[in-house]
Amino acid sequence: MVHATGVLDLSGWPDGMRVIIRKARPHPGAQLPLPMSTGLRQTAFITNSARGELADLELRHHRRARCEVSIRTAEDTGLINLPLHGFAQNQIWARGRGHRRRADRGMQILALIDNVARRWEPKRPRLCLFSIAGRIARHAR
Repeated sequence: MVHATGVLDLSGWPDGMRVIIRKARPHPGAQLPLPMSTGLRQTAFITNSARGELADLELRHHRRARCEVSIRTAEDTGLINLPLHGFAQNQIWARGRGHRRRADRGMQILALIDNVARRWEPKRPRLCLFSIAGRIARHAR
């Protein structure tokens, strides 16, 4: 990790901003934005924390990213719009959605061991694994 605050022009930013750049090997299957000569992925983040070691700041940054991923996942499972009128009714509905998401995620982890579907976001398994093609019958034949 590199503290790059002195290298960049931060005159338009508030006082006390720090830029931290990290180089790391990309995980297998990662899409890299540009051809890299070193083969390392560079990520940067800006913080206004005056205290803290670089490793602590990076850990806090990664925890925040995981939190945002879980919020996006909750919104994808239907928690962005609550369908009922009462608070208690919506609370029960939200708990049911949470149990369903945990069951879906458990199915992905246990049943799809050597498959790329194990890491899919919630919308894709519902579309690819749980939807069944149907035909509307208008008569008995």
